[in-house]
Amino acid sequence: EWSSSPFQQLSGVTQTCATKTVGWDNVAYFCYPFTVDMFYTQEDEDSLPQWPVLYFEVLSLDFWQRYRVEGYGSLVLPASPGVHMLTIPTWRPVDLGTVAEMRRFFIGGSPELEDLTYIRIPSTFKGKRLSRLGFRTETTGSVTFRLCCLQQSKAFLENSALRQRMQSVLDRLGGFSQQSSVYNVLEAFQRARRRMQEARESLPQDLINTSASAV
Repeated sequence: EWSSSPFQQLSGVTQTCATKTVGWDNVAYFCYPFTVDMFYTQEDEDSLPQWPVLYFEVLSLDFWQRYRVEGYGSLVLPASPGVHMLTIPTWRPVDLGTVAEMRRFFIGGSPELEDLTYIRIPSTFKGKRLSRLGFRTETTGSVTFRLCCLQQSKAFLENSALRQRMQSVLDRLGGFSQQSSVYNVLEAFQRARRRMQEARESLPQDLINTSASAV
């Protein structure tokens, strides 16, 4: 139920970035900005939307122009607006045996996925259970995404107007309650003052004079 503009680019390739050593890891800062606009049309009000998924593949290129697949990964776009920092672990398929690793090291190249949707759920999969028995992989590293998500909807506008009306009502009630609290304090002070005057008048006159002399 998600769609995009026909001119929207839904895939791309970043530039090649040299790595630098940070602690025990080799880190590459791609700083590759991208923008995606997606539209959701809700037909069934009882069903919850499945948010779009971003698939990515990491490749390496050495001095001899030999490339290798370093990892695959996927992330579900955040459902809440705002800035999100997501670190996604990656993995890559491997062949058994020393010969495959030597081929990868000296010649380059490595097993690749023909369909990137196999990272999560293959697009051709039909069934209830997905088995990956016999598919050998190894963990490689991680990729960090900094996502700035915006959401627009008419429902948000209506809720915002309702919140503003409720806020104005609460402000008025708050003003009334503040005035009433001040009035209650003044009234309590007046009552306490009257009781103190009544207690002073009920005391004997000589005791009041003695207390005044002592003070």
